[in-house]
Amino acid sequence: MNFGVLFHNFSNLDFYSIIYRYMESISLDATDLRLLDALQRDASQTNQRLAADVGISPPTCLRRVQRLKDEGLIERQVALLSPDSLATALGHGLQAVVEISLDRQDAAALDAFETRVIADDAVQQCWRVSPGPDFVLVVAARDMPDYGALTQRLFTADANVRNVKAFFSLKRAKFEPTVPLG
Repeated sequence: MNFGVLFHNFSNLDFYSIIYRYMESISLDATDLRLLDALQRDASQTNQRLAADVGISPPTCLRRVQRLKDEGLIERQVALLSPDSLATALGHGLQAVVEISLDRQDAAALDAFETRVIADDAVQQCWRVSPGPDFVLVVAARDMPDYGALTQRLFTADANVRNVKAFFSLKRAKFEPTVPLG
């Protein structure tokens, strides 16, 4: 299932209630939840190790993980890079949380803005929110001139952007891309 489409249609619903409702509709058992929890904490482990950690045989583990992928619960597997280490290795890095308010909030205007910003590699996360601003973005830039170029191409050039409020990260105290599974 494409969660982007699901969230687009139900943007005012709570994220976790949607996930739980979807998980209940495909009848997950305790083993499935243990697999999902283990995989979202470390997807690089071998099938044998995962099976041992969850307490099932490797063939059963492989079948269950494939079913979870087929059902759309596992969207993709990625490597999480350390922004602090990358900043040291590649030069200074800048991260910001940016609130965007649009002049027009009709569906076409919201969709057009969303489509444009999610296509930009500097945008790491894009959230359509309510109430308050229309969008909250998490963006990454090399430095302030790079951030200035990002604001020009994404916000200043868009006549529908009414307000931009940026918060620059001084320290990332926590980043946990996991969904609590109970």
